[in-house]
Amino acid sequence: MTQTIRVNDASVEKAIQKGLRQLQLTQDDVEIEVIDEGKKGLFGFGQKDAIVSITVKEKIEQEEVVVEEVEEFFEDEEFDIEDNYEEFKESVEVLDNHIEEGAHITKAYLEQIAEIYGAPSVVHVEVQKEKMNFVFETDKPGLLIGKYGKILNALQVLAQVSVHRFVKGRMSVQVDVGDYRLRRTEALQQIAEKTARRVLKTKQPVYLEPLPAYERKQIHAYLSKNKRISTHSEGKEPHRYLVVEIAE
Repeated sequence: MTQTIRVNDASVEKAIQKGLRQLQLTQDDVEIEVIDEGKKGLFGFGQKDAIVSITVKEKIEQEEVVVEEVEEFFEDEEFDIEDNYEEFKESVEVLDNHIEEGAHITKAYLEQIAEIYGAPSVVHVEVQKEKMNFVFETDKPGLLIGKYGKILNALQVLAQVSVHRFVKGRMSVQVDVGDYRLRRTEALQQIAEKTARRVLKTKQPVYLEPLPAYERKQIHAYLSKNKRISTHSEGKEPHRYLVVEIAE
C-alpha cells in the first residue's frame, strides 16, 4: 500500500523538509504535490500555512520492508551476538599470527552473518600497518548497507570487536560494501554544497533529513570552512537532524 502524508508549515519548502524528516527519506525517494502554497500575510494577519502531499515511491517502500526485516532480525534478542561469535570462532581454523588470525576469523564471521541475512557475500580483506579493511562483494548490497548505512555500521562494530580480541595494539577497522562509503562521502559533500548555496541565496535556514551522528559531523566539518554559514543539530536520536543557516 502506497504511503502518503499531508504536511503543513509556514512555506512550501519548510513543509517539504518537515515531511521528509517525518518519513526519513530524501526528495529522490518521494513524489511531492503542492496542495496550497499558503500566504505570508501582513504583520502576522492573514497568514496561511502551505500544504504539501508527499507520497513514498513504490520501489522505496518495497526496499524498506526488506531492510526493516533484516534490521529486526539483527536486533532480535534470540540472536545473541556474543554467543554466536564464540560458537563460530571455535569452528574456524586458528592461525599463528594474531593479526592474521583476527582478519581470518572476522572475514569468515562477516560472511556467515551475510549468509544469515540472505545476502551471500565474499569479504575481501586488506591489512595495512594500523588499518584493516573488510569489503563485501554481494549481489544484494542494500541488505548489508541498510537505511543511512545502519546495518553496515552495525557490521563494522562487530568487526571491530572481533579484530580487537586478537590485536591489542592500535588498529583501525572499516567495513564497506563495494565503494559505498566513498560514494556516501561524496554525496554528503554535494548535499553540504547545495545546502550552503540555498541558504546564502534565500537567507533562510534549511532543515536536513535525519542523519547518523558521524554523517552530521561530516557535513558540519565541511561547512565550517564557510564563515558565512553556521550549523547545529536538533531533535532526538535516531531522528536528529542538522540545521544550516546564515551565521550571525
